[in-house]
Amino acid sequence: MKKKLLFILKAIILFLPVQFIIKKFLTIILFIVLLDNLNNSYSYAKSIDDYGVISIMYHRFEENKYPSTNIRIKDFKKHIDLIEKSKFSFISHEEFESAINSKNLNKKILLTIDDGFSSFYEYAWPILKQKKIPFIIFINTETIGSSGYMNWSQIKEISSFNFVHIGNHSHTHDYLVDKSDKEIKNDLETSIKIFKKNLNHQTKFFAYPFGEYRKSYINIVKELGFEYGFGQHSGVMDKTKNKFELPRFPINEKYGEEKRFKTLLNTIPFPYIKISPEEKYLKPNDNPPEVKVIFFKDGPDIKNIGCYSNEEDKWRKSKISFISSNEMKVVLQGKFVTERGRINCSLREPTGEWRWLGIQFVISDL
Repeated sequence: MKKKLLFILKAIILFLPVQFIIKKFLTIILFIVLLDNLNNSYSYAKSIDDYGVISIMYHRFEENKYPSTNIRIKDFKKHIDLIEKSKFSFISHEEFESAINSKNLNKKILLTIDDGFSSFYEYAWPILKQKKIPFIIFINTETIGSSGYMNWSQIKEISSFNFVHIGNHSHTHDYLVDKSDKEIKNDLETSIKIFKKNLNHQTKFFAYPFGEYRKSYINIVKELGFEYGFGQHSGVMDKTKNKFELPRFPINEKYGEEKRFKTLLNTIPFPYIKISPEEKYLKPNDNPPEVKVIFFKDGPDIKNIGCYSNEEDKWRKSKISFISSNEMKVVLQGKFVTERGRINCSLREPTGEWRWLGIQFVISDL
């Protein structure tokens, strides 16, 4: 059939004037060039050049009387299955250090566990061990061996596997953000000494208890040799993020529901230059804060961004005031009246992914 069509086309061309053939040829060439440019432009607009690193955080397993920090093991297994089917790679703490400083063209996820509850060892550890899934477990040293917590023998056992890393989660797991700088430093130094004595181990990774911090607290974490500080505000990590204010998606019974978890896996980084105010620990006179975000000029078009915030203990769609094409203010309609004030902003990409940016404030007088 193709040969027959080519024969007919050649016959037609033989009877056409030369000028007509040249004109049509040039028209076809121009059309091909334009089509190619359109395809390239479309591909560029539709492509994601950095998937970043998603980090998820768990606490308790099958401790159903604590729904705000618990996950049922059947749901945890489902999460692992969804991650694998969504073509994510679980990355180790070592791979994370490379990924956080690079553009990631493939989907990556960092699994973290907080507190070192014995329910982790009983229910989740056998699954992760069997599958050799890498993770960081952040442990606070004061409760080790207490009722409901892992003991040193169990911690030493899991730390012997090369896909496991023990991170620091303070000594007391107290509300350190409300303590003096001296008290914070003493607490963290105590945990460092205990890890050194019992595991001959020192880590670069720190997770703030309750995800709460302030500027002076961050400086202490830096001074003590940590290189990464993890919070509990939502978002996707990339190389534009402050390495001492790294976001994680907290997972519990409410937020571990399958539909929500699939949405989480469809998030990508929201690169930005700066968030104001830099101090996330709000004194009474600073509440509500004047929140401003400066994005990159060559970054995503923010005109369709949407934000939600929980001022006055009521989640609502935030008012947004655009300062320029890459700067905006989130105009809060009242004070934060709960212990943590939150703002979540998102922007849908043409491919269906959601750029996600979470901001958390700690209210000093609550």
